[in-house]
Amino acid sequence: MKPSKVFGLAVLAALGLAVIPSILPTGPSTNLDASGLLDKGQLFVALGVIFLGGLLTALTPCVYPLIPITVGVFGARQADSRGRAFVLTTAYVFGMGAVFSALGVFAALSGKAFGSVLGNSWLVVGLAVFLVVLATSMFGAFELALPSSLATKLNTVGGGGVIGALLMGSVAGFLAAPCTGPVLTGVLAWVSRTQDPVLGALLLFVYALGIGVPFFLIGVFTVRLPKGGEWMEWVKSVFGIALLALAAAYLRDAFPSIHGLVTAVGERAGRLGGISIAAALMFVGVVLGAVHLSFKAEKQWLPKGLGVAVIIVGFVLRMAVPIETQVATRPVDGVVGKDPTPTSFTWAMIFKADEAGSATPFDQVLAKAKADCKPVMIDFFADWCAACNELDHKTYPSPSVISEGERFVRVKVDGTNDHQVLDGLYSRFGVQGLPTVAFVDPMGKVMESPRVVGYLPADKFVAEMQKVAMTTCSKE
Repeated sequence: MKPSKVFGLAVLAALGLAVIPSILPTGPSTNLDASGLLDKGQLFVALGVIFLGGLLTALTPCVYPLIPITVGVFGARQADSRGRAFVLTTAYVFGMGAVFSALGVFAALSGKAFGSVLGNSWLVVGLAVFLVVLATSMFGAFELALPSSLATKLNTVGGGGVIGALLMGSVAGFLAAPCTGPVLTGVLAWVSRTQDPVLGALLLFVYALGIGVPFFLIGVFTVRLPKGGEWMEWVKSVFGIALLALAAAYLRDAFPSIHGLVTAVGERAGRLGGISIAAALMFVGVVLGAVHLSFKAEKQWLPKGLGVAVIIVGFVLRMAVPIETQVATRPVDGVVGKDPTPTSFTWAMIFKADEAGSATPFDQVLAKAKADCKPVMIDFFADWCAACNELDHKTYPSPSVISEGERFVRVKVDGTNDHQVLDGLYSRFGVQGLPTVAFVDPMGKVMESPRVVGYLPADKFVAEMQKVAMTTCSKE
């Protein structure tokens, strides 16, 4: 590749890393909750809403980076006809649908929040390893294929690629969990009430089909790519870098110590500084040869490897930069303070079950709120939950939310790591998925309504908060 083209590619990559993460959606909003439609018997309309929710999920950071892999792994590289590409892409989507159906029914019947499977650090490590293996394939270490004897037996259904696509689809189902939003949460809550796992599995499969639309569009209709040329190796390198960055992001969120370190570095650099450094690292990585050089060439593997490593560091730093308006958090041991002039949304407690060991500190805050005749707002969140981060980044910093929130005792419950104490809280407050914001009235009663599931913008969130009326508490 000519130096001028390398420079131009490096500039575009740096600008993309600086801008794109800020404009990508994190997941469907509460407006796409289909549970109300299901309650009214409007099954086909609900299926349409669920399908649309899946399509929007495909555009989130949890899924979007995987879409080009459809072409790179089991589309253009292995398919020699549009029909075969259709079979392979269908296998991918069916694998994703099977995982969604199984996890969704389990979540509904067990009461566990969907996506909490990512609270298991070792499972996340397994997913990260799988992504790294796929990345090494993109870099030319090996070709994804089954043993010839087994592939021969599978020729009638599309060859070894079908199994590979099915396996990749099943992993994609796990990876998409942080961005599923309230669409699945509402469905799971409905399934748990009806106790109909068969219908639940069908609804979740429709959701997976919605996610699969872009995969079909790319995997089937762009199969006839130009043959040969070095550009295909460059595209594969981009895919490999994207997979490595995704693996690094999941490992970061799986281990609190790593997450804390990365977050501290991002806060130290600041928003503008962090974005600038990340973009510079992307530029340097591309110039070093992360894309246009090859690991197969004897004198190129070192600069290419160094370039890839620099880009991954840039990706991780970019994801750690603070938001434009910081959300202040202030843990207090069961005592709620009040700022004279509130300028940020503060929390009376950030409850972590794995650190507390019991729900006692949480119960003490609720008991004090009842004694003070104050309503309580409880935000159930997790680090792996994309819509949770959207609430923190866009909703809570709003002045209207800050102002309305002053009359509440505000508590965060960290569901990042699974724990039996969390299971009890989920059951107690009817949490079927994250994020869920539950409210307790001044008398200490958990309110069924209002309740926020998924992301809501500030104006709609305030409208829900205002439904919690102040009452005169009885003195016992």
